[in-house]
Amino acid sequence: MATLEHLVVVLAFLAVLHGATASPGGQNIIDQCWRGQPNWAADRQRLASCSVGFAGKMRQNRGPGVIPYTVTDPGDDPVRPRPGTLRYGATVLAGKVWITFQRSMHITLAQPLFVKSFTAIDGRGADVHIADGAGIVLYEVSNVIVHGLHMHGCRTPPPGRVVVPGGAVQDARGLDGDAIRLVGSTKVWIDHNTLSRSEDGLVDVTVGSTDVTVSNNWFLHHDKVMLLGHDDGHAADRRMRVTVAFNRFGPGVNQRMPRIRHGYAHVVNNFYDGWRDYAIGGSMGPSVKSQGNLFVASTPDNTKVTRRMPVLGKDWDWHSVGDSFQNGAFFNQTGTRVRPNYNKHQAFPAASSDEVRSLTKDAGALWCSAGSAC
Repeated sequence: MATLEHLVVVLAFLAVLHGATASPGGQNIIDQCWRGQPNWAADRQRLASCSVGFAGKMRQNRGPGVIPYTVTDPGDDPVRPRPGTLRYGATVLAGKVWITFQRSMHITLAQPLFVKSFTAIDGRGADVHIADGAGIVLYEVSNVIVHGLHMHGCRTPPPGRVVVPGGAVQDARGLDGDAIRLVGSTKVWIDHNTLSRSEDGLVDVTVGSTDVTVSNNWFLHHDKVMLLGHDDGHAADRRMRVTVAFNRFGPGVNQRMPRIRHGYAHVVNNFYDGWRDYAIGGSMGPSVKSQGNLFVASTPDNTKVTRRMPVLGKDWDWHSVGDSFQNGAFFNQTGTRVRPNYNKHQAFPAASSDEVRSLTKDAGALWCSAGSAC
């Protein structure tokens, strides 16, 4: 596995150095890494070598010490999780865990699912919906992968108790109806999920979370899509670094794709299929590099890609590089270009915006069958 990982890292880094943008088969660099393998189900951990951006390679989520765990029961007891349920594997089971699903299922979480460090939730090979209940919370954890889930109808749970990593049971308080929320967490990869119609945010990265990659997801039919940064007064989010790559936004989205407070966001090769308010917004002087995206405005009245809150953010570093704009869409640039400064485990080539429709055509949860390429 070390040889495979080394090869992926070297090829990606060389491609960046030489400005390569080719996308064989119309797939982005993440999907090229694993989707053509017919034995993906027997080599699931290969996925951990395919991540790019600020999350880097998820090396700690693979290897002989990782425990395979299969979800067989869609039920949920937030205090005493039964073996076979998602909560037992994601919260209670000790050690490094790779979670898969025995069959397609609909899971309604009674309370937020607190995922522990060194956990991969892998929905490939099943149609897995986490819906009509609480969402996923990553609270002060690291090395987490969330892949291949449908999440919709997530809402604020009623007052109650919930088990957290380490086994303690506590009151579930102060949690909004987010689908996926990060609090003080690092090295997180959220990839190939379909997220929609929830009460608050679909992905929120908050309270000092950093080194996060959000890739290949499909966000649709939602108001406040993605928040990066807790609130205007939380200065710890200045160290936040997030990559938003190869996602599809829309139809039916309004704002926050993403909204950034403090920190840095590299927004690259995403497809924006309309918006009602704005696409990329921010406050408290964040830095944004928008690169190779395709922005298609919904109507002549909704053409502004960016929104600064307050509008006095004229000295912020918001830069557009190689983006394409259709139906009158436009990006207000300010300040100077700020590079992501990726290391060799994070670097990847940005493709041309002309390729974005192809690179994002399979965004969202995939249907994969064992024995054939995904």
